[in-house]
This record gives sequence, C-alpha cells and structure tokens, in this order.
Amino acid sequence: MKSDSQRVPQHVAIIMDGNGRWAQRRNEPRTAGHRAGVKSVRTVVEESVRLGVRVLTLFAFSSENWRRPPSEVRVLMELFINALRAEVGRLNAHGVRLRIIGERSDLPERLQQGIAAAEAATERNTNLLLQIAANYGGRWDIVQAARRLASAVQSGQLLPEAIDEARFAQALSFGDQPDPDLFIRTGGEQRLSNFLLWQSAYTELYFSDLMWPEFDAKAYGEAIADYGRRQRRFGLTGDQLSQRDPA
Repeated sequence: MKSDSQRVPQHVAIIMDGNGRWAQRRNEPRTAGHRAGVKSVRTVVEESVRLGVRVLTLFAFSSENWRRPPSEVRVLMELFINALRAEVGRLNAHGVRLRIIGERSDLPERLQQGIAAAEAATERNTNLLLQIAANYGGRWDIVQAARRLASAVQSGQLLPEAIDEARFAQALSFGDQPDPDLFIRTGGEQRLSNFLLWQSAYTELYFSDLMWPEFDAKAYGEAIADYGRRQRRFGLTGDQLSQRDPA
C-alpha cells in the first residue's frame, strides 16, 4: 500500500461554501466574501498543480443559486466575468486548462463569451484540468444525460439495451474524466447540495468547518493527507484489498 504522501487523489471536487457567512461575521456585505474567496481558489489551484492532482472541480454557482437576492447574483456574475479575464494568464503560467460545466444558455451573454475565450486560451495546457461548475446541478446533469441518450435511441444511433452505467456516465457533463476521488465541502455544512450526484457514488467525503476564504494551503493539505489515510474498498472487504496489494 502506498504511503500517505504518495496517495494523492487524481480528481478533487470542492463545494466552496461559507463566503457569505465569512463576510457577515465581519459586518461586511455577503458579496465581500465572494471576492475574498477568489484568493482561496488561486491557492487550491496552485496547490493541486504542485501535488499532482489531475482534475479539480469547483462548485461556483448552482442552478438553485438564482433564487438568491438579485443584487448578489449580479455581483457573482460580474465577479465571474472579471475573474475569467484576470486569471487566464495565471492559469497558463501553471499549465491549467479551464472547462466550465453547467447550463450556459441561462448565463449572461457577456459571461458566455468570456467562458469561450478563456477555454480557448487554455485548451492546450496539460498540468491540471480545472472544471468550474456554473449554473450546474447534479439532477440537471443526470436529466441532460438521459435526454442525450434518448435522442440517440430515437434517431437509431443507439440501442436501448446498449445503455449501461458506463455509457450513461459518458453522457454526463465530464464523461471523459474520472469520478472524483475526494469531495471537500467547507463552511461546516455536511451535505452534497445537488453537486456531482452520479459521479460521487464512491467518492471520499471530507467536511471542513473553515469558511471558504479561510481555506488555505495548509487546510487543503490536511484534506489530502486525510484522504491518503483512508482505505477505498469499492464494495470489497479490507482483507480482499490486502490480498490484492500486500505491499
């Protein structure tokens, strides 16, 4: 079995929770917390590259977040647009490729254009795939996959009996990437909140009481180390795993 330092997850998914509460504790508007959270994004991206994580998926804006106060939503959209412009150079410097997952058609046109430009500018980078979930929901992802497969069946391109778990997974938002190994949620809450529902079936869950703007390199390292100490069985027993990997 590999040592803790060697067991780095290939794919990390994070719910970046607690921005608004972090700001309110300081008697600041919730939007100040979202701005402060950008620094933690940079830190986690750079640490992921350094540690050898291959895919990092961050939950930035859920399909349910449209219900928030309009002023907060507007700030979030502007922050997203400005971050795309400001961070492309940094992403290229670290060899990070950007991909946005979620229903783009509901996003402001200017943001859609910024997403396309940022993805194109980073498409050849290979050190890390950074996936930002924007206007994303796990149930939406499953439904859109079902629609894709149903359309393929209707057009005669696919037989119903050919649909298995692997084929269904390929129709999801990032069917070309492995499922998350480690799922981190900051902010003290302990739920999935409609994030990567299908893909997280066997993901290791890690909950931090730190608010997202407080989640620094040390905190991220502790989450990675905790993952390294876990035994992932995927339905097997510990004895079976020991027989397969006696070292």
